[in-house]
Amino acid sequence: MNKRNYSAEMDKIAGSIGEKRPSVLLHSCCGPCSSSVLERLTADFDVTILWYNPNLYPEAEYGKRLDALLELLEKNGMKDRVHVLVEPWRSEEYRERIKGMEKEPEGGKRCEQCFLLRLSVTARTAAEKGFDFFCTTLTVSRYKNAPLINELGEAAGREAGVKWLPSDFKKQGGEQRSQELSREYGIYRQDYCGCEFSLKARKEHDPNE
Repeated sequence: MNKRNYSAEMDKIAGSIGEKRPSVLLHSCCGPCSSSVLERLTADFDVTILWYNPNLYPEAEYGKRLDALLELLEKNGMKDRVHVLVEPWRSEEYRERIKGMEKEPEGGKRCEQCFLLRLSVTARTAAEKGFDFFCTTLTVSRYKNAPLINELGEAAGREAGVKWLPSDFKKQGGEQRSQELSREYGIYRQDYCGCEFSLKARKEHDPNE
């Protein structure tokens, strides 16, 4: 069983920083999840966000979540401090990656490949642009497997030649803080994970919607 404390590992790295703040490329899955993560990271790192989520469905949802992220940066005063790299909606990349896994349950192999796709692109981008570290907002949710995400991130980092920043952002009250900030700023909060399969599952759970 994986018993690593990824939150403590990140704190140790942050505590060892000298005068020069390291740069980190943060993969963002949505505005709400980014809220508390940015609070924590910007205390010690120079943060740039990568918006790459080809799993989101439909395309309009991709735009809504991006708009929520940009609105967050406007309202939390980080618009001039945190740059956002925006990738267009390329759903074919997600569909190709999860081909044959369409009937997998939520949280299974399909989700693992979705994580790996986004982390791999983030790692390659971080390496190409010379970032010191890369990480993701995904671990702020209790519904996401933080040890798995960290393992995939470390693997993607090794392949791309860039350091993965270990993290478990839901720790230290991170998830609760993200919910508080989302309400405070009044930004769009989605009610499904993002892909067409999670949307279908949500509609089946609430057929009157």
